Amino acid sequence: MKPAGGAGTGIDSERLRWPKRFLVRVLHVYFAVSRGMTLGVRAACFDDAGRIFLVRHTYVPGWHMPGGGVERGETAIEALFKEMREEGNLEAVEAPALFHVYFNARISGRDHVLLYRVDVRQTADRPADREIAECGFFHADALPEGTTEATKRRIAELRGDLGPAHYW
Repeated sequence: MKPAGGAGTGIDSERLRWPKRFLVRVLHVYFAVSRGMTLGVRAACFDDAGRIFLVRHTYVPGWHMPGGGVERGETAIEALFKEMREEGNLEAVEAPALFHVYFNARISGRDHVLLYRVDVRQTADRPADREIAECGFFHADALPEGTTEATKRRIAELRGDLGPAHYW
């Protein structure tokens, strides 16, 4: 029997965890029924100074490369350009190059991410809003505090310091 009280124990904490577990399960079932596999894109966007563009979202911790899901009826390149435009006012100056395909087991058992390397220019500053807390270009040796481990690894792979992993 669990103790009834104290931080993180007892009936009150069980009540808090149950709705979250239920919601996650419902979402997994929904995605399993509505989508056989999920596909996402990420853009390693470099400016003419060789700096990489990163974003910090309002709804998830850490700094990431721009990206998002590929929707029904949308090509991967269309999704890539849409995310670059929405998250950074970025446009490609050359055709994006597919760098690697990763399996992202942390999201679900069927999520894959296409990582593209793209030379870009920013058409206008990207102000903060409800989705993007902040964004900017950074030198690889001066990444902002809070850059995710996955983002750091992808940058090391792009630089040739590490071989590409197969898992995000």
